[in-house]
Amino acid sequence: MELSKPEKTGNPKERYEVVLAGTGGQGLIVSAMLLAEGAIREGKNAVQTQSYGIAARGGLSIAELIIDTEEIIFQQVQKPDVILALTENATERFAVFAERGALIFFDTTCLTDREGTNFWGFPFTKLASGLGRPGAANLIALGAMVARTGLIRMDSLIPVVSETFPKAAVANIEALRLGENLVASRHREDLGS
Repeated sequence: MELSKPEKTGNPKERYEVVLAGTGGQGLIVSAMLLAEGAIREGKNAVQTQSYGIAARGGLSIAELIIDTEEIIFQQVQKPDVILALTENATERFAVFAERGALIFFDTTCLTDREGTNFWGFPFTKLASGLGRPGAANLIALGAMVARTGLIRMDSLIPVVSETFPKAAVANIEALRLGENLVASRHREDLGS
């Protein structure tokens, strides 16, 4: 007896198309790989692609990720649901997708706040510098994205990060939790508490 696949219900937690954009050296490609591994550990399918400019550091860097409970046939993001933009150029480039329903997480360290409920701005770089780890902005942002969207569970992401970077596990988890707390604080503000 052959089991039929469940029908797509349109539940946004079944499939996510994600873009992480900024400049080379910000850890965006690694962040996408960490998310993909976390999704796979949850039994989901994930595919990750990347593109970057000629310069290894400082040039445009884009990582795309698709997470789905179903088989992924086409590996390119067509309609992003979630975007992380860590530079002004990346934010400007992908801002149009907010009008189409995408959540955009951006770094207010380099860009003033944007209007609209789909824009989630936090000072990722400033907070990372405050931790004494300027390179951890991507992990703070990753924690915020996961907390707000449910792309994967935080308890799936933490072991992946710890195993990938064992010497910096404690500091990296602190950065993820900081991002998670940013979202919790914004929810409290939105509720007026």
